[in-house]
Amino acid sequence: MNRISWVGRAAAAALVLAPVQGAAQTFATESPVLRAIWNVGTRDSQLERLAQTLLDSIGPRLTGTPQQKLASDWAIAQYRAWGIPARAEQYGTWRGWSRGITHVDLVEPRVRSLEGTMLAWSPGTGGRPVQAPAVVLPDVQTKEEFEAWLPQARGKHVLVSFPQPTCRPDDSWARWATEETLERMLRERAAAAQAWTQRVARTGLTTRTLPARLEEAGAVGVIASNWSAGWGVNKVFQARTTRVPHLDLSCEDYGLVYRLAANGQGPVLRVAAESQDLGEVPVFNIIAEIRGREKPNEYVVLSAHFDSWDGAPGATDNGTGTVTMMEAMRILKEVYPNPKRTILVGHWNGEEQGLNGSRAFAADNPKVVRGLQVLLNQDNGTGRVAAISMMGFADAEPYFGRWLARIPTEITRHITLEAPGTPSSGGSDHASFLCHGAPAFALSSLNWDYTNYTWHTNRDTYDKISFDDVRNNAILTAMLAYLASEEPTRIPRDRRVVSPANARGAPGAWPTCRQPARASSQSDR
Repeated sequence: MNRISWVGRAAAAALVLAPVQGAAQTFATESPVLRAIWNVGTRDSQLERLAQTLLDSIGPRLTGTPQQKLASDWAIAQYRAWGIPARAEQYGTWRGWSRGITHVDLVEPRVRSLEGTMLAWSPGTGGRPVQAPAVVLPDVQTKEEFEAWLPQARGKHVLVSFPQPTCRPDDSWARWATEETLERMLRERAAAAQAWTQRVARTGLTTRTLPARLEEAGAVGVIASNWSAGWGVNKVFQARTTRVPHLDLSCEDYGLVYRLAANGQGPVLRVAAESQDLGEVPVFNIIAEIRGREKPNEYVVLSAHFDSWDGAPGATDNGTGTVTMMEAMRILKEVYPNPKRTILVGHWNGEEQGLNGSRAFAADNPKVVRGLQVLLNQDNGTGRVAAISMMGFADAEPYFGRWLARIPTEITRHITLEAPGTPSSGGSDHASFLCHGAPAFALSSLNWDYTNYTWHTNRDTYDKISFDDVRNNAILTAMLAYLASEEPTRIPRDRRVVSPANARGAPGAWPTCRQPARASSQSDR
């Protein structure tokens, strides 16, 4: 893949290592609009206020929850306060659910409050605490042996996850352990994890179907631990039970309960969990737009998914993408209120369930797909945008080259273009438009420990945001939107796919569009 650094091409001689908050010194060409975007974005940033309200006050935005509806209403009100028409567009229904408290205590052989929570869409304990022994999933040899054991699950909390031998991240071991100790730990952990996988497989079930079978057998709770391999961080996804709580414990506390049970020391857990099943509820995308003055039926689309998982408020997945696009629209409305093309922002819901909101919008709005000049999507954390793939559009690179050459090098010095790039068949919402052959691109950012520490975890909170980086991204997005709107010609839709044998790309297959799931009955629960 051809990687083109814009440090070299975008006025490298004027490179200044100044922070984004400072006065830009490196505009390659004079543009009052670009300077105004910079000034408004740096001197009058609203990012901290937007993020604090969205993440701290409103909180998680799990699809189908009252919090998601509250967040949608708030976003629409914000846009209207800025003079930007905004609306909610229903694309289907989803399983409505409301979270209450989760409290998990170890009461025997000693007393300790544990760090744990229900997984998304989990049932609660029916209005009263449930106190019961905790037992380990048995190590059986056959499905029949497991079925014979199942009556012993009745009235118990059953531990179903691999017990991590260490809750230290690997980089801690690499820093402090001897080479021999590190190698042995990694080897023994891999062998133990494989043995646990085989233990589950011998039940005749999978990690997805096992919880429901334990529930059917009379277990009062299913206890899991989805450790992220980071300090005190767990992945928190969705429950696989319908009548009893499906809980996630921290790596440390799960290990404690597991060891007590495995050593016959009689752990007893007391669980108080509240939730409410709300049935099928309507779900919406949030759309706002600044109408184009010359070419209203051609579109520059700013894109970010609005929903999150429920174990934390979803700061970097995708609160940062959300406020980036809101801030870019606010800036554009102030300094570029009459764009050449229509500038539309889509805050997509249901991304975590399969890009459902954006897939539905693309299917329902062929006029926007046909008229798309460019779509810019941001969905991978708080870091500065560092790469933009051309996604297989063979002739898109010169357009981005011209645009980036006009943007201050305080921003562009970080960015690499990947040309022609590889088409994406999934992963985030740009794929919902890319599969229709429309020029949709991901603004890929620096990792900032995203995978281990914030992506889908219980630690994805406001304090994890690097606001200097998010400010950089909002200014970049606003500038690209302005330049794409003013561009005299359309981005060509000629396409290539990349193969290892031909890094420059060659004609070939293109991702196909999947139908969105428009109701929770179509989801994989």
